[in-house]
Amino acid sequence: MDAPTDADSATAESGDEPQRPTGRRWGVGWIAAGLVLGLVVGAALGLLIPRLRTPGDDSVEAGFLRDMSTHHAQAVEMSMIAHANSTNPEIVTLAGDIALTQHGQIGYMQAWLRDWGLSPTSSQQPMAWMPNSAGSVVNGLMPGMATPEAIATLRKATGKDLDIQYLTLMRKHHLGGIHMAQEALRLSDDEDVTWLAQTMVASQQGEINLIDDLLKKLQTS
Repeated sequence: MDAPTDADSATAESGDEPQRPTGRRWGVGWIAAGLVLGLVVGAALGLLIPRLRTPGDDSVEAGFLRDMSTHHAQAVEMSMIAHANSTNPEIVTLAGDIALTQHGQIGYMQAWLRDWGLSPTSSQQPMAWMPNSAGSVVNGLMPGMATPEAIATLRKATGKDLDIQYLTLMRKHHLGGIHMAQEALRLSDDEDVTWLAQTMVASQQGEINLIDDLLKKLQTS
C-alpha cells in the first residue's frame, strides 16, 4: 500500500472503512487484559520475525520505533479515558479498538529494540532520526501529540463535550502519526519496520475517516 504524501489528503484516499460493530462496551478490566495480551503477543511475534541486519542506535529504524512508542502511548492514554467515560457506544468502540491496536504495536516496537540490543529510549532529541525535522517538535511534543493541559481537560470532560474533545485530539494525533510513519517508509529499507509503518498508515487513515463521520454526527445532533 503506497502512503500519500500529504496526511490530510490521505484521509480521503484511504480504502474502505473498517466495519466496526456499534453498541459494544468492554469493561475496563477486559480492556486492560487486552492491552496486556496485545503487548505480550506483539513482543512474541516481534522476536520471532527474523532479521538479516541489526539497525544501530542512531538508525532511522531505532529512532522511529522509540518515538512512535511514545506517540502511541499517548493515544492509548487518551483512548482509555474516552473508553471509560464516554456514554456514546460508537466512541467507546473506537476508543477500545485504538487502545488495543496501538498497545499491540508498542509490543512489536519494544520487542524489536530489545532484539537489536538497543535501549527503548534514546539520548537524542525526539525526531532526530528524520532529516529536516526542525519545527516538528513543539514544546517537546512530536507531531500531533496533545499537550498535558489538553489531556487534563479531557479527563474532566463529560458527555458530548468529552466525545468531541477526544475525537478532535485523536484526529490530530493520527495525522501526526501518519506523517511520522510515512517518513519511516521513505527512509527505511527494513522490511519489518516498513511493514509496521504501512499498517499504521492504513489503519489510522481508516480511523480518521470514521472520526470525521462521528464528529459530523455530534456537531449536528
